[in-house]
Amino acid sequence: MSSRKSVQNTHISEKLRELHGALIEIVSVMNRPQRDEQMVREAGISLDRALFPLLVTVERLGPIGVVELADRAGRDYTTVSRQVAKLESLGLVERHGGAADRRVREAVISPKGKAMTDRIDVARERIGRAIFERWDEHDFNELVRLMRKFAEDIGGDTGGGVGESKRQGG
Repeated sequence: MSSRKSVQNTHISEKLRELHGALIEIVSVMNRPQRDEQMVREAGISLDRALFPLLVTVERLGPIGVVELADRAGRDYTTVSRQVAKLESLGLVERHGGAADRRVREAVISPKGKAMTDRIDVARERIGRAIFERWDEHDFNELVRLMRKFAEDIGGDTGGGVGESKRQGG
């Protein structure tokens, strides 16, 4: 029985390395400036490429404070603060005092910003359909299910242990 466990551990180690490589490849593609420029062009909107991911994140996760937004974007807090101020000046986001702490200014999507992210969603769907057009429905559904599961498990509270997810109260 111990030899079987060893084989499973070796297999898991190899597959984890393969998974990590695939994730690096995906993140590298997603982080390319040309990718954001393509999405902005495809959506037919005018928006600075640096503001694009912040706008989308505010729409998806808002209300969100600048510190959390900077952390999620992997950018410096002061840079993100200036960029959110720019989004606000463009009428794409609004900032309000936080529900839990009024001193924290949280960004929320404005109606104008929501209209823009709706156009981005349409463009993302067109691009996604082209990528997945040869996939069978079952494989696509499994990818979505497993990615959601992985995102929940890896996205647990960074103060907790590995594998703690929001579902588990982490």
